[in-house]
Amino acid sequence: MATSVKIDEDTKDRLERLRAEIKLETGENVTQQELLDRIVEREFESRDDLIDSFRDEWDGLSDTETKRLLAGTAGSGNPVTESEIDDVLYSEESADE
Repeated sequence: MATSVKIDEDTKDRLERLRAEIKLETGENVTQQELLDRIVEREFESRDDLIDSFRDEWDGLSDTETKRLLAGTAGSGNPVTESEIDDVLYSEESADE
């Protein structure tokens, strides 16, 4: 059950600035309610720890997932150097095409 909590304008402004900082740092949109819930539920050592708590927890692909993803790729059999790749990507001709 949600209960209304009255806060003064200064506190509301601080919550809005914190919401904006969380959005900027993490890309996550959070409501004032979510922010207040998080602050009350957990103890945070710092403002940065609070902001980090809204970051995505994804740690990337596991080794198995990476191998499965790469298993579908095939080499052309023609070795290509980094400079050849750079020429294709960054040459004037590529930009004009």
